[in-house]
Amino acid sequence: MSRVAAAYPADRVSLREVGLRDGLQLVNAWPSTDEKREWLTREHAAGVRHFEVGSFLPASRMPQFADVRQMIDMVSGLDHARSAALALNERGLADAFETEVDEVVCVISATEEHSQANMRRSRVEAIDLVRMAARMRDERGHKAIVNAGIAMAFGCSITGKVDQAEVLRLAGGCIEAGADIVGIADTVGIAGPRQVAELSAAMARLSGGGVFIVHLHDTRGMGIANASAALDAGCRVLDGSLGGLGGCPFAPGATGNVVFEDLVFLCETKGFATGIDLDALAAVRSVPEHAMPKEKFYGAIARAGPPRMLDWRA
Repeated sequence: MSRVAAAYPADRVSLREVGLRDGLQLVNAWPSTDEKREWLTREHAAGVRHFEVGSFLPASRMPQFADVRQMIDMVSGLDHARSAALALNERGLADAFETEVDEVVCVISATEEHSQANMRRSRVEAIDLVRMAARMRDERGHKAIVNAGIAMAFGCSITGKVDQAEVLRLAGGCIEAGADIVGIADTVGIAGPRQVAELSAAMARLSGGGVFIVHLHDTRGMGIANASAALDAGCRVLDGSLGGLGGCPFAPGATGNVVFEDLVFLCETKGFATGIDLDALAAVRSVPEHAMPKEKFYGAIARAGPPRMLDWRA
């Protein structure tokens, strides 16, 4: 069985909790390592298995991720849990492969302008970093999946429209460079369901029956509708963030991710078993809410709860 098939079986839906990474990018204060541990372990107890836990960046630049190695170790100590972390340069890759991280995430922007703003490198150079990640992984005999995420895949707040053919060209380039899995991101919440369905269907064809990731933001209230469209078009791996936290620091207008709790509810109502206890998951919100009292948290399930008078699972 391949690395990807073991992590993300194509016959079921896998939900990736990115709150501990993407969710903490734009905050002014963040949970302590002990509070992150509680967040992580309680989500795991609720049934969550995929955790993106930080970025390999200098602590002077992103102090909220200074404990990324500790977070990876925490995930390694949990049964059937998998960790992912971002690496944006060669030093980050080297640091990542010194840990037991299960997935190294590289970012490729759909537009040159965002690529320069986000990574200070061209898109060609970003794909070269994917190639370096795959080579470094193999040379070191590391277990990690190489994940290539295409930011601004549905439209860019810097340059505007993004051609779907260009996104697919970049996705193909990442696969050629050695990426095990490719994701498409609505970084600034521009897309609607039709656009998400079309690009997801094209990604399903490109992956030849394999899996790909859809990463959605709820900037304009379309996150859940877009997630539903992605599922209908063949996507089986989706990202979300507890309480809808998140946003890219280098993308004007970026706000939070699709709410993880609402995403679980969506999947279950559509007949995709997630293995996640929704009530237990929603209760975990108290940890980041206490740690970050000035942050705004979102979510319909947190507000109304799941239906109590009927069987809402399909």
